[in-house]
Amino acid sequence: MRPPSVVCRVSLFTLIVAAAATAPCAAATAKQGPNILFIFADDQNIKTVGCYPESFPWVRTPNIDALAARGVRFHAAYLGSWCMPSRASLLTGRHPHGIESMRMAVPYPASTYDPAVARFWPAELRKHGYHTAQIGKWHTGTDAGWGRDWDHQIVWNRPKHPENAGAYYERQLLAIDGQERWVDGYPADNYTDWAIDYIRGKTRATAPDKPWFLWLCYGSIHGPSKPAARHKGRYAGAPVPEPKDLFPPRPGKPAYLELTQAWNRDADGTAIAGKSGEAFGDTSGQGRQTFADFVRQMNECVPAVDEGVGRLMAALRETGQFENTLVIYSADQGFAMGEHGFRTKLGPWDANYRSALIVAQPGLTPAGKVCETPMNAPDLTATLLARTGLTVPWPIHGRDFTPLLRNPAQAWPHPTVYEHTGQKYGRDVAATVRDNPAAAEHNRVPFYAVIVEDRWKYIHYLRAGVGDELYDLRRDPEELDNVIAAPANAARLAQLRTALAAELKRTDAGFGVR
Repeated sequence: MRPPSVVCRVSLFTLIVAAAATAPCAAATAKQGPNILFIFADDQNIKTVGCYPESFPWVRTPNIDALAARGVRFHAAYLGSWCMPSRASLLTGRHPHGIESMRMAVPYPASTYDPAVARFWPAELRKHGYHTAQIGKWHTGTDAGWGRDWDHQIVWNRPKHPENAGAYYERQLLAIDGQERWVDGYPADNYTDWAIDYIRGKTRATAPDKPWFLWLCYGSIHGPSKPAARHKGRYAGAPVPEPKDLFPPRPGKPAYLELTQAWNRDADGTAIAGKSGEAFGDTSGQGRQTFADFVRQMNECVPAVDEGVGRLMAALRETGQFENTLVIYSADQGFAMGEHGFRTKLGPWDANYRSALIVAQPGLTPAGKVCETPMNAPDLTATLLARTGLTVPWPIHGRDFTPLLRNPAQAWPHPTVYEHTGQKYGRDVAATVRDNPAAAEHNRVPFYAVIVEDRWKYIHYLRAGVGDELYDLRRDPEELDNVIAAPANAARLAQLRTALAAELKRTDAGFGVR
């Protein structure tokens, strides 16, 4: 339990209850589907999660690890290349190239979409008899969907309030069931408190017998990565080895890495932070920070989330909902901590893009199993829909991987595809690639489409001249050796190119493989 002095919520809880009493309710009769608790971290490198073998040996995440021990831990999830597209893909079940009407605006992160065109499946879930809730960070248009997608919502709406969009760890302007107010306290702890209120029924009193879906969106571990006071210094002095390609040369890697290099050498040879390219959270120039201190600080943001996971599981048990709740833990994407010279997401490599995915429910998932098959955001959406028995009235790009939840070792006949299209969505992606290829990049990272199958990865850049990449992830999990030119891999490369082209055609991308 965290100290009760972090935030006083008496008046806030009163406001929540009053708002809930007037919130619109779904008229449909609830189906007997499971409750769904989807815990969603932000910018979390696999190395910060103790149950992943790549994690630093000193990392401690006992509650996330316990979740993995009673469910299925996926080797990889590829949900999005940055905050907004990962959320948009999860809410629609479509890759960014298939999400029409999404638009960025100024000032960043202002954005918009047409809810009649870019429809989000929680609205359909409400019609299907579920009570739906979203708590925490929102980064998908100024319209956060309360009353349409969500029966209950406590939302930090970054697109609507760019002036407060960097407040990941301090005072936030929140909308509580449509009513805005400022709230103090450490946000990760606040979000956990409010999620527990929801699990216990305090903020869904109008529908106590309905199954529920809660999307809990933590803002941690996103920069500026400020740990809770009780966790500062937890990993002081912990050994942090440098990634092999923290600095060039990087044979076989594309030339744009010279532009995205985010680390320098100090006069004594110490690796220190340089410019990362992040719109928020980049504290470069505000003080010298070593690579090792940066990594420790990132990791010190995780315990608040891990403690939250433990408290949430306790609340499920206390309320008798543990057996009938499907729990998912993941993050919007990874975040390279020096790998390939990066200090951000965006890149096509696992350090940048790959996130944890843990799924657990008694009676569905075997305990303590690992699934080597990777998943993407549309696949996760398709699976959640299948677990509720819901079919949405628009085509989704994902495939239901429930069979892998039951038997993680079974063969899976589908490849995993993911992409980076920057701030472009829908038909704008193909138009940019075709008509203005010089603009087909975001923060100096060119657009790309990637396919992963049988632990091989093929990276296809959508801008000519960059140079594609091929990696044998079993032999080279750090993706240091681009083997695309090796004659022995010609057949494998041809097979992956054909499979990627087929997936792009299946999902009406409007572009293919050159």
